[in-house]
Amino acid sequence: MHRLLLLGCFWLLTAPTVSSIFQRPTGSPAPPRLQYLLEPLHSTVHTQRGATATLPCVLRALPRNYRVKWSKVEPANYRESIIIITNGLYHKNYGPLSPRVHLRHSHRYDASLTITDVALEDEGRYRCQLVNGLDDESVSLTLHLEGVVFPYQPSNGRYKFNYHEAKRACEQQDSRLATYQQLYKAWTEGLDWCNAGWILDGTVHYPIINSREPCGGRLLLPGVRTYGAKDKQKDRFDAFCFTSALQGQVYFVRGHLNFKEAGQACRNHGAAIAKVGQLYSAWKFSQLDRCDGGWLADGSVRYPITTPRERCGGLPDPGVRSFGFPSKEMRTYGTYCFVG
Repeated sequence: MHRLLLLGCFWLLTAPTVSSIFQRPTGSPAPPRLQYLLEPLHSTVHTQRGATATLPCVLRALPRNYRVKWSKVEPANYRESIIIITNGLYHKNYGPLSPRVHLRHSHRYDASLTITDVALEDEGRYRCQLVNGLDDESVSLTLHLEGVVFPYQPSNGRYKFNYHEAKRACEQQDSRLATYQQLYKAWTEGLDWCNAGWILDGTVHYPIINSREPCGGRLLLPGVRTYGAKDKQKDRFDAFCFTSALQGQVYFVRGHLNFKEAGQACRNHGAAIAKVGQLYSAWKFSQLDRCDGGWLADGSVRYPITTPRERCGGLPDPGVRSFGFPSKEMRTYGTYCFVG
């Protein structure tokens, strides 16, 4: 009976309240030295889509009447969403992550968070907060997905997406809008693209390796150029999408097929015509390398090159090459299929 009364009080005291922001204001004092929580050895946990990842949070001592609260900063609005709250005996899960998270609890001091079947939207910053009256303290960690960023535009040309359409277009291609950190990393790895595109936080950028006249001029240094925040309803640009490892396989079916026949050829193999994000993932993680242009689900024709050579487009760098969006009636190409 006493335990049930304590549990009822625990849920009353731990119900989620108004969201907050992780960053402390400029000029505010540094947080006090950790007394109960151990500083994590590594603040970034690397993983891939579909994997299981654990974010470490270990207590050096158990204060009286404490709670541990895990939360995540949402990159689109920088607000904090509660994931799980525990008092060491009981816990409660919150939000869309609820079915895929649990506390590792390998010993009585362990409050580490385990995420199963990691999804693209799980990447970001997490906080483990010890709530203990005046002695509240926290550690922040970053979950980083290994992946690839690719520019995307529709069949009717460049600069057709408002923010919401760009977000939906990436999701339809087995990806999501990239974060600034993902776009910046892709630029350091060689992404060079002259068209500006939306990213997840509602800002617009384009990455330039080789400065040139059509892309801001030769005098501007290489970098991730920015247009800043734009009107999500009215302004129109391309999109920068991010995808990670596949739980499946992309393969090529040879033939002289139009778009409709390409879809049927994949279904004949018990598969589906591949999406753009799936082809990029297979190129990045499975080193898929083919000289053959093939249909994809959005009606585009592309092919992945990991070993550049003269007869495969002649470009010096690896990448996914595109033939654009040819007429869907053209019986000229094979198709890329995906089986999960």
